[in-house]
Amino acid sequence: MTNRFVVDVDVADDFTERAHAALTALAACPGYLRGQLVRALDDPRHWSLVTEWESVGTYRRALGAFEVKVSAVPLLAESVDEPSAYEALATAAPGGAVVVAESDRAAGPYR
Repeated sequence: MTNRFVVDVDVADDFTERAHAALTALAACPGYLRGQLVRALDDPRHWSLVTEWESVGTYRRALGAFEVKVSAVPLLAESVDEPSAYEALATAAPGGAVVVAESDRAAGPYR
């Protein structure tokens, strides 16, 4: 999941503290694989909270956890309103070949 934020420099310390709490809450959930809080090198107002999960289902279930509702959901609600869930369709390890994966999206119109 990738959530982008635009944060004024004068509130960056508060944002960072809240983002650390959100990342801690998410990291405690089943299915969480890894996460990072990153900031753009070219413009320090642009931040992203990037997390990786076993599946979209584990992420969605994590959003229902009490600590996530308290620490992460309010922060995530401040993110830029755009798609935040992505599926990996191709990967490559250092020096390795590209490995292509099938989409998990349903073929029907129900998505």
